[in-house]
This record gives sequence, structure tokens and C-alpha cells, in this order.
Amino acid sequence: MNRRLLLQAGLVGAATLSAPFLIAANAQGTGTTGQKRHKIVIQVSDNDPAKWNLALNNAKNLQDDVGAANVDIAIVAYGPGIGMLKLESPTGSRVADAMKANVRVVACENTMRAQKIAKDDMLPAISYVPAGVAEIMKKQGEGWAYLRP
Repeated sequence: MNRRLLLQAGLVGAATLSAPFLIAANAQGTGTTGQKRHKIVIQVSDNDPAKWNLALNNAKNLQDDVGAANVDIAIVAYGPGIGMLKLESPTGSRVADAMKANVRVVACENTMRAQKIAKDDMLPAISYVPAGVAEIMKKQGEGWAYLRP
């Protein structure tokens, strides 16, 4: 019987000592305001300024709603959608504004190779991934929400 009490006391002590570490681990999932940190990946695979503007509006509205400090947003472009990331793109200034607001804009290098597009042809400051579809899949596997406007 004394062994059981000793064992229970040891478990309570261990739980008490580990509690701060569990709280700290949970806190890593919160934004700077103490709110839950959200993550969303937005797919754009259409060469349509209206679709791009919708995706950019979605990103801005999300930042306004939950707070820009509480959300990570990545817009991944591949296939025909990559056209809106070219230097002469009609949505280029809006894409640049989104990146200034900490929206990560990503171009698919597979698409660029297939369409014979060089990085010099693209808007400055965008990011690149080997495969846009794989990037979306990885983000979803990491718990990111998915949106295709």
C-alpha cells in the first residue's frame, strides 16, 4: 500500500514538473496577440486577373479578420496561374502589396520550365518551389487550411 502511495506521489510530482513545458509547447501555436495561429495555403492555377484579385482579396480579408500577426498565408501559383506572376502582369502591383503585407507568393518551377519562363521574367521577391502541387500537399499535411478561389 505504501508503494502505491509513493508511486502516485511520484506521478503527481512528474506531472507538476512537466506542466510548464506542456504550456510552453502549446503557446508556440499562438500569434503575437495570444490568439491561435492560423495557416492557409491558397491555390491559383488560372491565368485570370479576376481569380488572382479574388485570391488577394481573400488573403487581405483574412488578415483583417484574424489579425495579420495571427495568420500565415501562402499563395501557390502553378499551371496557367503562373502568368499573373510575370513582370508585365496586370495584377503585379497587388501581388507586390500582398508580399509587403507578409503574404508569401510562390511560383512552381516545374511550370516555369514547361512554359520556358526564367526567374528574370518574374515579379521580384516572389518565392519558388520545385512543384506547386507538392507544396500544397505538404502544407496540408502540416495542418494548413486549403483554399481555391
